[in-house]
Amino acid sequence: MRTKLFIPRASSPLLAEASLFQSAPLASTPIGDIWRWGSDNLFPEALSLLARRSTTHRRIINDKADYISGKGFTIADEALRSRALIDLANSSGETLRQVVNRLAFDKALFGNAFLEVVTDSAHSFLALFHQDATRCRLAKDGLHVVLHHNWSRYVPSEAASLPLYPNFEEGSDGNLHSIIHYKDYEPMFSHYGVPPYIAGLNVSTIAYKTDTWNISRLDNSFQLSGVMLLDGGLESEEQAEELMRTAQRKFAGKPGQVMFMIKECNDGDSSRFIPITASNEGDWRELHDQATGDIVVAHSWFRSLSGLDYGGGFSSERILHEWEVALNTVILGEQEELLEPIRALLSSIFGEDGTSLAVVNRPPSRSKPLYMKVWEARKADGLDYDPADPEQQIYVAQVTKYGLKNID
Repeated sequence: MRTKLFIPRASSPLLAEASLFQSAPLASTPIGDIWRWGSDNLFPEALSLLARRSTTHRRIINDKADYISGKGFTIADEALRSRALIDLANSSGETLRQVVNRLAFDKALFGNAFLEVVTDSAHSFLALFHQDATRCRLAKDGLHVVLHHNWSRYVPSEAASLPLYPNFEEGSDGNLHSIIHYKDYEPMFSHYGVPPYIAGLNVSTIAYKTDTWNISRLDNSFQLSGVMLLDGGLESEEQAEELMRTAQRKFAGKPGQVMFMIKECNDGDSSRFIPITASNEGDWRELHDQATGDIVVAHSWFRSLSGLDYGGGFSSERILHEWEVALNTVILGEQEELLEPIRALLSSIFGEDGTSLAVVNRPPSRSKPLYMKVWEARKADGLDYDPADPEQQIYVAQVTKYGLKNID
């Protein structure tokens, strides 16, 4: 009797994605006139792909960007040109909030973000453009950022460069251009920042793979894994290979958990399927739940703000509490980092006091109805209140219109 084994393998696209997720060393090494971002210079592309595959990971990045960019901006009434920039940040019609939202998204995803600044020698205008971080690499001279549309096929003649802020250079349009590089500090990495969730990169991959495994089981109609024993006389190795390929197309499921055995025997047809039973359903669920929780921790984020605990009931008090913690531990710090160079630009180019530029922060849920007056809300919270105080006579709706104010 001659027996041959065949174990179906995962499809090549899945293998390619898995290897891309594990694009490891982040240390920068030169390639031409730029510093590599990752060992293959495609680490941002790997992070982007992972964010499009891992549900919780992507939700946290989206929410972080939305909370950090807030509901808009306020600035002193006398800063008229700065106020106009808030409403129209560039020639593409984007508001300052839209630009900052994209910067916050890139910084949460890559640990790096890039903001292009455009003005002229007379400082008659100021425009701010977000540049996709996946298109940007740092030049080896330490003074420029190189932009290219496809770093997997880098052609230096097709790239453009912008000077790092505070340096400006004249572009082909006659205006002065510069680019601000935001990056999260990480020891040993001097050129590029490292995303804050780097310790949870592997668990993000686990969450993606457990989702993929469940999808594969669904596509396979939840068929049992096992051994398919095929009986038949084979005249050549080529015939055996063809029989295995035919059996794979007919019987194998996407999870690749069916093993085929082809044998020759003389006594009748003994082809049969031998199922392999394993009670590991709970293990997979626990693995997915643990990976999801680890993702939240790695992001320095909170479960209720990630939409993970809604199944147990909607607790507005818990959401408000965790939002307050997130505001003081994550959101305000990120806002200051993003706004600091923008405030400096408003002062240097417009000659206006940019320090009053602030984000309008609003909680995701309201604990007090908008028709309550401030003194009524203070009374409900057990705080000191004065119904005769004109400032406490305004409605909560008037407070939230312009962002949170300290009414303690």
